[in-house]
Amino acid sequence: MCGITGILTKSHKSPDLSILKRMADKISHRGPDDEGHYIDNRVGFYHKRLSIIDIKNGRQPMTSGALTIVFNGEIYNYIELRESLTKLGYKFKTDSDTEVILKMYEEYGKRCVELLNGMFAFVIYNKRRSGIFIARDHFGIKPLYYYSDKEQFIFGSEIKAVIEHPSVKAVPDYDSMNEYLTFQFVLGDKTLFNSIRKVLPGHYMTVNLNTMQFNQVKYWEPDFHLDQDHTKRYFVNELKRLLDDTIKIQLRSDVPVGTYLSGGMDSSIVTLIAARYLDNLQTFTGAFKESKDFDETEYAGKVAKKAKAKIHTIYPTASDFTELLPKLIYHLDEPVAGPGSFPQFMVSRLAKQNVTVALGGQGGDEIFGGYVRYMVAYFEQAIKGAILETNEEGEHIVSLSSIIPNLPYIHKYIPMLREFWRKGAFEEMDRRYFHLLDRSGASMDYFTGDFIRDFNKEKVFGRFQEIFNDPDTKSYYNKMTHFDMFGSLPGLLQVEDRVSMAASLESRVPLLDRRIVDLISHIPAAMKFKGGEMKHLLKKAVKDILPPSIFNRKDKMGFPVPLHIWMKNDEVSGFVRDILQSQKAKERGIFNPDKIDILLNSERPYGRALWGLLSLELWFQQIIDK
Repeated sequence: MCGITGILTKSHKSPDLSILKRMADKISHRGPDDEGHYIDNRVGFYHKRLSIIDIKNGRQPMTSGALTIVFNGEIYNYIELRESLTKLGYKFKTDSDTEVILKMYEEYGKRCVELLNGMFAFVIYNKRRSGIFIARDHFGIKPLYYYSDKEQFIFGSEIKAVIEHPSVKAVPDYDSMNEYLTFQFVLGDKTLFNSIRKVLPGHYMTVNLNTMQFNQVKYWEPDFHLDQDHTKRYFVNELKRLLDDTIKIQLRSDVPVGTYLSGGMDSSIVTLIAARYLDNLQTFTGAFKESKDFDETEYAGKVAKKAKAKIHTIYPTASDFTELLPKLIYHLDEPVAGPGSFPQFMVSRLAKQNVTVALGGQGGDEIFGGYVRYMVAYFEQAIKGAILETNEEGEHIVSLSSIIPNLPYIHKYIPMLREFWRKGAFEEMDRRYFHLLDRSGASMDYFTGDFIRDFNKEKVFGRFQEIFNDPDTKSYYNKMTHFDMFGSLPGLLQVEDRVSMAASLESRVPLLDRRIVDLISHIPAAMKFKGGEMKHLLKKAVKDILPPSIFNRKDKMGFPVPLHIWMKNDEVSGFVRDILQSQKAKERGIFNPDKIDILLNSERPYGRALWGLLSLELWFQQIIDK
């Protein structure tokens, strides 16, 4: 796990090493153990290393023959790939996964990415052919950003490294901000910076050094063509096997490994399977002492006991919040509208005190259908089918009678249901799911009239449709999970990467093994979402693993933060007011100061809308203003 930066130039003037180093120093938290650089004619690479595999010999940039690589991530099947390459006659000087990538590229060229099982973002320079090859893993677990003009191509693991280059300016992209205000993330390859883009998940890119032209190619996406030949028992057994294997190979490390443990299903599965292969497993969780509503350590403790693992717990305070939130927003590069990133950051800092690698359950909701909004969507769909005696999916995936036993899951989400139906009912699938995801309604009152006039929700909806209405997804369920995999998941993984790397901790997400996703994508939706039960198939696969109290939970709600309680604290209230009522915020021209004053003086000011405003203004102050 590392931080990488680079400069590619069209002219034959070599990149400036001092600029490369400044860029890399901005992300030194990603790799505090070692550093190295490589400059050859028009190519300059810089690497900051967090040593995980082959600590002694795995230094980067690494050169083999005409090929030089900078790499951020881990290749989990590197041992198996190394063995296959050895049989083909390849010789290795190190035990690192980095050298395996180089040899794989030498043997298979661009196709090498199809054979890698891991999280990765890497850049390879072929000196003999003056070619550049860039690749990012299937889901975008590891980041890679770039800026390009007619003369140069600049890249980095984080945006802050890219904008450190004197050619790149930190200018907001207000068109992308429309997507951020709607979804809390930005779709596709865009960012909230108007000149900076992302290499897309599941894509590779080639760059022509002579013209600075580049081409981005999709090498993978899940195949939703349904497997009607296998039984449910087969799918459950295959999922069991893959869960065990992916967690086992992701424990490979030359440094200490632990797990995140929230008390929810996904992190509990990862912890309990990891405990099969690791003695004295260490786990990490967070909670708040303000109320039992913000403390799930009881559930985490039951899992740790079954795993015979040691559990470490941190209780973030209001003082932690005011001290660390500006630093967190800086590390995130882009604002996030969900407060859960703050306790994630705190738990990562706790984990780093004990281990260098932590496995977590991120991605489980997107892959296995774990969001309550799926049930809300199908509840309406079932009512529509019952009233109109129609079915848009060809077969009844969820009927009104079958979904009733699972409706108690919606109990704490009645406000979501009320808001969903307030916007109408029985529209097309894409319009209905867009309503479920749209977060803009609660916050738009706090922006100026000029800003709101430029907010084009139909344009955002059009971009949403491009992902949601994938031609291979025939069912409502698969359309929803497809959007969540390629719309919302990259944003969640950005947070996962930043909060862990800010603490110099490697975070691994074994549920996002490509083999698992390929399996799940082929399974008929009626089997995956039987009766509207969230994670139905996953539950069948892990029923014998989980304690009953975890398996039967109906009240898991993510990582709630007691913000409304803290706002009664003068320290927090003053902190928030100093930011949102500052002269800078008033002069920015996008916030409505009168409406924000009303919000701050209300009886219960600290909802999601205020958090979004706070996060956005801190982003301006920490990154744009500087």
